[in-house]
Amino acid sequence: MAEIYENQETEEKVILIGVSTQEDDEVEASLEELAELASTAGARVLGRVIQKREAIHPATYIGSGKIEEVRQLAEELGADGVICDDELSPAQLRGLEKELSLKIMDRTLVILDIFAKHATTSEGKLQVEMAQLRYRLARLSGLGKSLSRLGGGIGTRGPGEKKLETDRRLIKSRIARLNRELKEMQVHRDTARKRRLSGALPSAAIVGYTNAGKSTLLNALTGAEILAEDKLFATLDPTTRRMTLPGGQELLLTDTVGFIRKLPHHLVEAFKSTLEEARYADFILHVADSSSPKLERQMETVYETLEELEITGKTVITLFNKRDLTEEQDLPKDLKASRVLGISAASGEGLPELLKLLEEYLQENRVLVEKVIPYAQAGDIAKARKYGQLIQEEYREDGIFIRYYTW
Repeated sequence: MAEIYENQETEEKVILIGVSTQEDDEVEASLEELAELASTAGARVLGRVIQKREAIHPATYIGSGKIEEVRQLAEELGADGVICDDELSPAQLRGLEKELSLKIMDRTLVILDIFAKHATTSEGKLQVEMAQLRYRLARLSGLGKSLSRLGGGIGTRGPGEKKLETDRRLIKSRIARLNRELKEMQVHRDTARKRRLSGALPSAAIVGYTNAGKSTLLNALTGAEILAEDKLFATLDPTTRRMTLPGGQELLLTDTVGFIRKLPHHLVEAFKSTLEEARYADFILHVADSSSPKLERQMETVYETLEELEITGKTVITLFNKRDLTEEQDLPKDLKASRVLGISAASGEGLPELLKLLEEYLQENRVLVEKVIPYAQAGDIAKARKYGQLIQEEYREDGIFIRYYTW
């Protein structure tokens, strides 16, 4: 029998823990990002601890000396939990909890929790729940006490604000049911995508690191009114909108979920169908936060995630966003992009140049079609006008000869 737990919003006081195994692994920058994630999830960060080791401890993540340091720090600061910057194994969860007697969380759990808070559509909620259940299923022996120690908080949220009792049979049954529901939704998504593709309109997928400004750009270009906040993972669900360029050419834009370093494998798997929107797009608009001190690493993460999703070989236009927030005059470089442009989606800076760039790109990649349409199929000319650029229309004995550019 599944037990339902009502969760109260709890501001957890946490200490962040990271392990540095090599000189250039950017643990401090990763902990800085983890602090943002923890804050987004509703926790207050009281301190940070980094240990330099040749390898992560297989039983307790950090060594005994650092465990004692964390224990003393937690007592001094009044912390009730710790968040580790890597995904913990069941043994590490058990080991750390036994040593510290605190709530033990990891980066993956925090990200899953944020996704659970921000998912709004039925599909998004199901995908998040699927990822949460797979995470829990792999860690049943390590999560029990840790997740029930406090009445609510990080890791206990989910669609409907409930938590299933950690029971293998129940969780496997629920995962099977979610799989069936998501497959049905995938059929609807594929049907909608085929309708869009059959329209022959060119399409672009907007990708980028979380909080780079993708939703703000979509709003600015299409008036989509998508939630755009200065938070990590403010929006999860993909949104496709049609926009008309100044020359009359129409284009489909799809906003996708933001990427992040160490994006949990469970989430990549769960959101694969959503992220596939980028695979079917004709080209990629890569939005990068040019004001971020971690810009290069964030761009690397985006390209690594695209490769993991097998989205390669597409034309990439990189938009260095938030130019109004940086004093740097020269644009950063992106050797993997076909073109780069500096913009501010919030202020509108660079957007006229972006529209011009998109028109030029579409012109360069258009295809000339010449054919004779039987008079009985004269309605096809309207499609050529709607989805392409009709340049010649001639009425002949055998039908209507047309020449037009299309994608």
